[in-house]
Amino acid sequence: MALWTVHGDGRITDSETVAPQERVSWPLTIGFGVQHLVAMFGAAVLVPAATGLPVATTLLFSGLGTLLFLVITKNRVPSYLGSSFAFVAPLMAAREQGTAAQLGGVVAAGLLVIVVGIAVKALGVRLLESVMPPVVTGAVVIIIGLNLSHQATSNFAEQPVVAALTTAVILVAGVLGRGLVFRFSVLIGFVAIWVGGLLAGAVPESRLTELREAAWVGLPQLHQPELRPSVVLLMLPVVIVLVAEVVGHVKAVAALTGRNLDGSAGDAIIANGLSTALSGLGGGAGTTTYSENIGVMAVTRIYTTAAFAFAGVFAAALAFSPKAIALFGTIPPGVLGGCTLVLYGLIVLIGVRIWMDRGVDLANPANALVGGAALVAGVGDLTIEVGDLQMGGMVWGSLLVVILHPIMRWLRAARRS
Repeated sequence: MALWTVHGDGRITDSETVAPQERVSWPLTIGFGVQHLVAMFGAAVLVPAATGLPVATTLLFSGLGTLLFLVITKNRVPSYLGSSFAFVAPLMAAREQGTAAQLGGVVAAGLLVIVVGIAVKALGVRLLESVMPPVVTGAVVIIIGLNLSHQATSNFAEQPVVAALTTAVILVAGVLGRGLVFRFSVLIGFVAIWVGGLLAGAVPESRLTELREAAWVGLPQLHQPELRPSVVLLMLPVVIVLVAEVVGHVKAVAALTGRNLDGSAGDAIIANGLSTALSGLGGGAGTTTYSENIGVMAVTRIYTTAAFAFAGVFAAALAFSPKAIALFGTIPPGVLGGCTLVLYGLIVLIGVRIWMDRGVDLANPANALVGGAALVAGVGDLTIEVGDLQMGGMVWGSLLVVILHPIMRWLRAARRS
């Protein structure tokens, strides 16, 4: 049986959507895969670069992890698994203990996520709804989008003219464009201003020198992990964030596609845990579902998992080409800022849509007070040091809403009874 059924005759009109288990013609599918690849690339390489892990290795296992995710979720949940920002703080805290110790923490986090996924799959939607109801998952999606907005605005401010042009092209193509111009609005804006930036000298000469000197073919660096209890303890908050991110992604895709995907949440969590553990075993950073790609799907209304399969294959292939990685290193910060300004904003609105579609009562004190505190912690990037670990707003915001909301809800119900 074919993995994907062909949508109509393989072409699409402006008003059509393509379901996860459908595909359009292969040339269009490959094009959408490239669009997802460029949307995730900047963030995917930032985590290993910040933590000292090999970029090529992380890229390889993000591609393989994406393919593994699609297989385990049976093509029902479109997603790209890129390196998770939740790992930055603990990996940097463990950096002095060496790469092997860092990777041991990544493996441990992946294994713990698998355990949570098995529990969700065994106990079903009831466990998911009791621990992470719509008010929680919607808040997590909003926190992700707004917390990442600092990255977008920072890149935007670094090259405001380039960023403004990127945003303008994407908006004009996405709002006024028709046919393929509308569907590829993110890719058009990204590539057009990237090439323009190269021609206009917006890329530092050092990056161009690296590109010229990079080899066309090279093997990614592989490292072995080493489990150390002190590093594993640093990863415990990351596990909660990863689970929240994956469940939030599943809910966001469900909101976009109009399908109930609660039954796939356990599989998605297990898949992300396996991907993270596999990445740690080989030398890469931990993975998570990528919010940038949710934004692309929201713009294009193309949800086919075939595009993500190609993106995964492309990413794994790029890991064997230092020249290709150096080429992506020439992307001007303004292009990334202009692109993510649009995409992260769409993520926030998807979280709001989850609240609206599920009728979340914001007059309920448990929803309003806990949700509001979590959003401010996430948006304000609340950063607190706990021992040697410095945890930022995405971690604290997610922990607040995931842990405190069920407790406050239970206490309120107990008081009434």
